Amino acid sequence: MSKLYICPTPIGNLEDITLRTIRILKEVDVVAAEDTRRTIKLMNHLEIKKPLISLREHNEDGKSESIISMVKEGKTVALVSDAGMPGISDPGEILIRKAIEEEVEVITLPGPSAFIVALVNSGLSTSRFTFIGFLDRTSKNRVKELEDLKNKTETLIIYESPHRIKNTLKDIYKILGNRKIVLARELTKIHEEYIRMDIKDMLENIDSLNILGEMIIILEGAAKKEEDEQIKEEVLIKELYELMEEGLSTKDASKEIAKKYNLGKNQVYSLALKSPRDI
Repeated sequence: MSKLYICPTPIGNLEDITLRTIRILKEVDVVAAEDTRRTIKLMNHLEIKKPLISLREHNEDGKSESIISMVKEGKTVALVSDAGMPGISDPGEILIRKAIEEEVEVITLPGPSAFIVALVNSGLSTSRFTFIGFLDRTSKNRVKELEDLKNKTETLIIYESPHRIKNTLKDIYKILGNRKIVLARELTKIHEEYIRMDIKDMLENIDSLNILGEMIIILEGAAKKEEDEQIKEEVLIKELYELMEEGLSTKDASKEIAKKYNLGKNQVYSLALKSPRDI
């Protein structure tokens, strides 16, 4: 029975292609590629000769129909992107959705995916994460997107290009504040690099880092609510202590802090009793 195969290709090192992907590429009738010029190099390396057709971001909607027709007519087609998993910030999503709607069998093979590699090697939390992909190119829309992300506590994964990285980092710092960040670039290649800093330090050093090639930003999530409450409590107690050191009574200091932060006086007074001062 004819099928549509989704075949991930190496993100850098050609040894990362799976044996199964090689077998499927040898067996299919046609290979649909994001860039046929790049895919032919991979096919030549694997000594595989197959007809190639183009499936790019700008023609995916129309080309999907013709590819689905091929499969329905009995041909087996493999979809590949330039690197990594098709459909992840690369063409494929529209084709796969339409194929499923047309009841064409779709089989996705496991294999290389740049953001998973970067996440695992980042040193940041992998228990929960959100893949964002590319943020909007304009600062105004990018800021809006970041506003929606600022309270997410899971690790965030963002793709970015070198000529936009500085402005993107500025927007991230402005909206999300200072956090741990990892920039991953040239993954699986000779010049693979992970740059680990906080956002503020990275902005201060960005001009000297000589960042080239598309990169992956792995960003620490927001502090969890209970952590925020603990930080807030510590700040309140510190300010209470300072007011009482200036001569205010526990009651008056509590009133001042309650008014400043719009909190209940009894709530603040109970915090005052946790102060290091003997009151």
